Amino acid sequence: MLLSGYVDQTIPCAVGKCTISHTQMLAFVSDQNCNLCRSGQASATSSEPMQVDAKAKSHSFRYSLNFPSMGHCIIINNKNFDRSTGMNVRNGTDVDAGNVMKVFGKLGYKVKVFNDQSVHQILQILTAAARDDHSRCASFVCVLLSHGDEGVFFGTDRSIELKTLTSLFRGDRCTSLVGKPKLFFIQACRGTDLDGGIEEDSPDGSPEKIPVEADFLYAYSTAPGYYSWRNTTTGSWFIQSLCEMFTKYGRELELMQILTRVNFKVSRDFESVSNMPGFDAKKQIPCIVSMLTKEMYFTS
Repeated sequence: MLLSGYVDQTIPCAVGKCTISHTQMLAFVSDQNCNLCRSGQASATSSEPMQVDAKAKSHSFRYSLNFPSMGHCIIINNKNFDRSTGMNVRNGTDVDAGNVMKVFGKLGYKVKVFNDQSVHQILQILTAAARDDHSRCASFVCVLLSHGDEGVFFGTDRSIELKTLTSLFRGDRCTSLVGKPKLFFIQACRGTDLDGGIEEDSPDGSPEKIPVEADFLYAYSTAPGYYSWRNTTTGSWFIQSLCEMFTKYGRELELMQILTRVNFKVSRDFESVSNMPGFDAKKQIPCIVSMLTKEMYFTS
């Protein structure tokens, strides 16, 4: 069965042919009241204020790298899709996967690449990774390369909600990564437009309660609702820029500084060129969503 609305088109651009996904999803967000006590009044608890050292590269406010390993880096690289999906081949994605493997390998990560994975296979891979013992690791990295839509990522056979994948590593489900950075880099389209807590042992030995969603970072290739462009020869705009900035600054700058430079490069150095009405001179801006609670450097 053909999944209408999910067929890619390859369009010439300033740096080669770029592929976009014609997809669309409406996202609905609603606010919810929380922390209500029985009387209906807002209830909150507070602890002693944390002393924050604001000095540059202050080790008291940086994630610890004092572990035997930087951690694991898992790359899901989907290029070919089942005919029933109607999805085009993602030419150029192997270049992205190779560049990511090289960059994170040099930063000390144990990199594994999984090509052309179905939704079931992706779930198996990430579930196994979440169940691993990361107690000797400083962090975790996952790079997802595929077709997508707002809030979803495509296996070779169908889509799955990104939250289903990332929630496997929440603090209450992957305890050996509690308090450690969990970094997700997602190269996929996001549309057609151009907690209970878990206890972590604190340094002084007393338990400290932190949100289960803490210490995650999601670096998306594009803003919500928009296309994500890929060059069929040199790879996607986002992964090209990500790897270049990590190569230049990965052992010098903090993660958010690196990603800001990625945003700058993608937004300034790339632009589509097309004879198709409405697709010429288009731009792209990556999107950083951070729940990190400390600064992330890749060297001590």
